[in-house]
Amino acid sequence: MSGHSKWSTIKRKKGKADAQKGVLFTKLIKEITLAAKEGGGNPDMNPKLRTALDVAKSAGMPKDNTERAIKRGTGELEGVSYEALNYEGYGPAGVAVLVETVTDSKNRTTSEIRHIFAQHGGNLGSNGCVAWQFVDKGHIFIDSTEATEEKLIDVCIESGGDDVSLEEDTFVVTTPIDKFETVKAALTKENIKYKEAEITKIAQTTIRVESAKVAEQILKLMDELEAQEDVQKAYANFDIPDEFLAAHQG
Repeated sequence: MSGHSKWSTIKRKKGKADAQKGVLFTKLIKEITLAAKEGGGNPDMNPKLRTALDVAKSAGMPKDNTERAIKRGTGELEGVSYEALNYEGYGPAGVAVLVETVTDSKNRTTSEIRHIFAQHGGNLGSNGCVAWQFVDKGHIFIDSTEATEEKLIDVCIESGGDDVSLEEDTFVVTTPIDKFETVKAALTKENIKYKEAEITKIAQTTIRVESAKVAEQILKLMDELEAQEDVQKAYANFDIPDEFLAAHQG
C-alpha cells in the first residue's frame, strides 16, 4: 500500500501549490456552492458544507469567497447552477478509476473526461462499473509534532476511528463516515490540532503495477483528470512502487 500512501502525500502537496495558482480555490468554491444548494447554508446543520469549509480554511481561502459561494448555493446571490456528476472507467492495466465532478455543463465535462481517458490508454465505463470497489472514509491530517502516535491511537480507538498511519511528517487518521465528526471533536477536546480533514474514497482491493511505462501512463492519466477544471477528486486502485512515483514527480 506504500504506493497509495505516497500518492496521497504528493496530491496534498500539489493541492497546496494549486491553491497559490487559484486552481484549488475554484474547485472549492464549486464544492461549497453545491453543498449549500443541496443541504442549506448553515454548516452546523450541513456536514458536507462544514467539511468543505474546513478544507477551504486550511487552504487559506478568504472568508468573503466562502460566504459568496454559500449565498450562491442558497440562492441569495445569482450565479451559475452546478450539479455533481461521477464518472467511472478503467486506466492502463485495468486500474479502476472513479472521478467526482461539479459542473455547469454535463455535455462539456463528459466529452473532456472521455477524451482524457482515451488519450492515456484508458476508457470511460458505465455507471457502477467500478464504484463498488471503493468505500467512503474520513481522513484527518495531523502534524507529527502535535501528538505522539500512541496518543493518537488512543483517541482514535476511543472515538471510533479505524486507523492511524504516518506519512512523512504527517499522521493520517482514518475513520468510518459516521465517526468522522466524532473523531474530529475528540481530537479538539484533547487539544490536538488537525491540518486538514476530508471525506475520501479508499479502494478495497488494489492492482500492483510493476512496469515503469505503465505506471507513468496511469499517473499521467490521474494528473490530467485532476487538472481538469470540473474535477473535484479522482480515485484509483493502483499500487505503484515508490521509485516510479518519485520518478514521475521528479
